[in-house]
Amino acid sequence: MQDTKLTIRIPADVLQQAKGYAHRNRTTLTRLVSEYLRRLADEGDPLAEAPTVRRLAGTLLPDVSVADYRVYLEKKYGSRSPGAD
Repeated sequence: MQDTKLTIRIPADVLQQAKGYAHRNRTTLTRLVSEYLRRLADEGDPLAEAPTVRRLAGTLLPDVSVADYRVYLEKKYGSRSPGAD
């Protein structure tokens, strides 16, 4: 495979963190970025094998919180039994 040069702009603090991570893990930034991008391409859609989750994703309005949903469930199904946490 032929290598290609790439120029990117990232915040200086992110670059320093990445350099530190690469150094601690005895690798290069080039390899770190290449492997990350390769994994992104290989992973594809994380919900592809979760059709139920895919159907439910986005069914709640964006302004509904988890607490709101819990209140709704308690009204619909009643309070949880003691010690159910």
